[in-house]
Amino acid sequence: MPNRIDTTFARLRAAGHKAFVAYVAAGDPDFERSLEVIRALADCGADIIELGLPFSDPLADGIVNQLAAERALKAGMTSARALDLIREFRRTHQTPIVLFTYLNPIFTYGFEAFHRDAAAAGADGILLLDLPPDEAALNPEMAVGTGLKHIRLIAPTTPPDRVKLLAESAAGFIYALSRSGVTGAHGAPCANIAALVAAIKAHTDVPVCVGFGITTPQQAAMVAAAADGVIVGSAIVNQIHLHPDDAAAAVRAFTAPLIAATKR
Repeated sequence: MPNRIDTTFARLRAAGHKAFVAYVAAGDPDFERSLEVIRALADCGADIIELGLPFSDPLADGIVNQLAAERALKAGMTSARALDLIREFRRTHQTPIVLFTYLNPIFTYGFEAFHRDAAAAGADGILLLDLPPDEAALNPEMAVGTGLKHIRLIAPTTPPDRVKLLAESAAGFIYALSRSGVTGAHGAPCANIAALVAAIKAHTDVPVCVGFGITTPQQAAMVAAAADGVIVGSAIVNQIHLHPDDAAAAVRAFTAPLIAATKR
């Protein structure tokens, strides 16, 4: 069966459109409202959904996503429950899902078992923030994960030789950071996104999507002009924080203009 990420990018490419990738934490603020949120994102046109697995020590996340993980954990979210969330979503929607996570929860679950179970639940890709591909190659138990596309993360400060390594080992798409630092809307995307994307594309045909600091339709349009897709996370997650009782509607209202700007 073709991977949903690949078929989505093929469809977008044929239509001359760019991808909109939306991040939320699984189980924020609780299971049912989280399900409503990801359905709302799919219904308003998100092309791919990044679903964060809540973790107690999310070092690469800013305060907005840290608090989202904390809310989800307090509401009982676990890695296994996150897969249940995906199963429920798959009853109604086929939007690709990428799991955004750290190694610890996956290692605890069982590396091979998690890949198998996540793919069976309906996940399509995984971004392991703290498992570089060269480190994974040194650990046989981490070389047997199949069924999920391994998304790579590339920052503006990544050395050229490492950009080549990451780009050549990527599948699905590449998550290019518009700037360095942790996640969050505390800084606008940098001005040299086109150069960053071109440097990555010199080594791969895999689509390059850009995220970090995108909060307005104008910023989304600017990034879409230079990249294959736009990634928005913290700004969407903050809507859940601000409107927990009506999270799905708030997320839809905030995200729809960003998606529209991406498609111009």
